[in-house]
Amino acid sequence: MCSVTTVPSIDPVPELVTRTVEIPDPGALLSLLPDDAPLAWVRRGEGLVGWGEAARFSATGADRFSAAERWWNRLSKTAVVRDEVDLPGTGPVAFGSFTFDDAGTSTLILPETVVGHRDGRWWVTTVSVTGNLPPWPMLPRVSPPRRPGLVTFADGALSGPEWELVVAQAVERINAGELEKVVLARDLVAESPGTIDPRWPLNRLSDRYQRCWTFSVDGILGATPELLVRRERGLVTSRVLAGTIRRTHDDIHDLALAASLARSSKDLEEHEFAVRSVADALAPFCSSMNVPETPFVLHLSNVMHLATDLAGVASGNVSSLTLAEALHPSAAVGGTPTDKAREVIREIEPLDRGRYAAPVGWIDANGDGEWGIALRCAQSDPAGGSRMRLFAGCGIVAGSDPGAELAESTAKLVPMRDALTR
Repeated sequence: MCSVTTVPSIDPVPELVTRTVEIPDPGALLSLLPDDAPLAWVRRGEGLVGWGEAARFSATGADRFSAAERWWNRLSKTAVVRDEVDLPGTGPVAFGSFTFDDAGTSTLILPETVVGHRDGRWWVTTVSVTGNLPPWPMLPRVSPPRRPGLVTFADGALSGPEWELVVAQAVERINAGELEKVVLARDLVAESPGTIDPRWPLNRLSDRYQRCWTFSVDGILGATPELLVRRERGLVTSRVLAGTIRRTHDDIHDLALAASLARSSKDLEEHEFAVRSVADALAPFCSSMNVPETPFVLHLSNVMHLATDLAGVASGNVSSLTLAEALHPSAAVGGTPTDKAREVIREIEPLDRGRYAAPVGWIDANGDGEWGIALRCAQSDPAGGSRMRLFAGCGIVAGSDPGAELAESTAKLVPMRDALTR
């Protein structure tokens, strides 16, 4: 059993001591994970994985981000840090996942052990909260991931036709001038006869969606194509996705579809809303910014997205978590105007999003970190590990067709469905 310290927002804090050392290549990051509450943030074989809990912070409500950051600052800034590698992601690192709305529980977790890989360098960080230097790192022997038994799927809060009616309601409200865009989510329930080993879908997602960020934090896992924000030694970057078309796996046809997506007034309008919301949210925290005028088409194995990469220079010591809070929810996952879109979501979307479409990622003691949007994901049922809820969402604008949006949401559910069954 791992010792867990939940730290309140008042004194005292644990006497945190961390040791980071460089190690030889230990193999694929995800192959190092145990099956019990794995922590992961991996893309193209690089990133971070962790296990064990040295400390955990939980928060609810509108100030959940700032409360979590205050806890992390007090914990990490008073730590004794021995770091022989000195890269973003070395030293003490917390993995986090936050709820989409104010309800529910958001968490930051400080693992007992973190292994990282970047640019051909590997390291391991071990953590002690007793004030003593942690033991010399030893990587555990782990069993291979277990394939789930027969997984069955059922409608979540709504059936497909019922969800189409909700989309139609949203279009009516947009056409009435209440708002410009709203993002609606739907869920699917997956069940297995036995406990689902989270490492099985994690490995499948990482193999099949190498351009995405594969993540696992506190029961939510997936492979997101959307990087909400990265802060690395003063440089701020963000990838915005909005506007989607399903691939046919016929290369010639897919090129034609990509061209049509790039010309689609409906998708370009949706994308412009999303880019504008991110640029406006980042502007107060950046001394300069570069916002491309036109998007590019991002090709994933099952869909294509309109995408824009924004970059800026951070002003002051603003942290990656502060930036994530400022950006959430962007128009890509909420809508425009933000407050009105959230109001409409609460009124017509009959499901609890939990941590779907909210920030997930990591932060180090310097405030550097990467936060994605929890998309193409599933949340384990707290009552047992044999049931998961899968999520997908679509941006609804004036020209949206309910049937087409249902088909798009179905395509977005494919990665997690396949990860559990193939």
